[in-house]
Amino acid sequence: MAKLSRPRWGSLQFWPRKRAAKLLPSANWKTFSSLSFASDGLLGYIGYKAGMASAVVKDDSPNSMTKGKKITVPVTIVEMPPMKVYSVRFYKLGIVQKEIVVSNDPALKPILRVPKQPQTLDKLPEGYDDIRVVVFSVPSKTSVKKTPDVLELAVTAKDKLAYIKSLIAKELSYKDLPQKLDLIDARGVTKGRGLIGPLARFGLTLKQHKSEKGRRRPGSLAPWHPARVTFRTPMAGQMGLFSRIQYNLKLLATNSIADKNINPGTGFQHYGNIQSNYMIVLGSLAGPVKRAVLLTPAFRPSKNMTRKKYELVEVLK
Repeated sequence: MAKLSRPRWGSLQFWPRKRAAKLLPSANWKTFSSLSFASDGLLGYIGYKAGMASAVVKDDSPNSMTKGKKITVPVTIVEMPPMKVYSVRFYKLGIVQKEIVVSNDPALKPILRVPKQPQTLDKLPEGYDDIRVVVFSVPSKTSVKKTPDVLELAVTAKDKLAYIKSLIAKELSYKDLPQKLDLIDARGVTKGRGLIGPLARFGLTLKQHKSEKGRRRPGSLAPWHPARVTFRTPMAGQMGLFSRIQYNLKLLATNSIADKNINPGTGFQHYGNIQSNYMIVLGSLAGPVKRAVLLTPAFRPSKNMTRKKYELVEVLK
């Protein structure tokens, strides 16, 4: 009989396999400095995963076997409640020179030190080379929770200071993202599964029932020398609750629930009804429902993905 072989499971790209430090990942905004956008806007938005559904789309992809036909694809619906600006940060050589708090919203009192009076953008630091904003979501307009999520976002504009001044004391929506987005990236935290053995964690083969020292473990942890266990050895440990990025997700639609209601009759399972704006993304997103995700324009848009032109026809409830 031929020898059975296959690649090992459990990618070595992610190490150490430990729990994420926070449930809403941040982005390295320096990597977005080389990108150009058609309009001014925020380079990220906080959303809440509502659930998955099926959607009927028209396939206009060239050289596709289903070109011109209607097909059913899986989609994820993300609720996009309003956001507000909490503070403005001025950077110089990657270091924060000054932070000006421009909001004293009472919803932030449980998590941040809110000043009695908001500051104004009058006294600016000298020699700054970048400006970013710290925003917070308004989940009280959803059925998820009341405590907002706070995150730093970068902006794209010819005059960043003037654009940021126009955002202060306003409710931001998905329309403040750069226009004509086709592909997006999603940063989220996967569903936590706790302590998992090496069999399920790395896909080891169950050993013969007469094996010594256990069946659900590797046969050897390491050689005698070097006298240590390397990180490549499959061992038990944390599974899930990892921070992950999904690149080049197809954005099918963005809309308001007042304009087009896509709520099922009984609401989304374990979530409820969407009460504000929403976004429909092709495929699945990391994490359980109600978990916050950071949606950004595609950092490295794939030319192959842009050829897949799906036109949304209907969302099946």
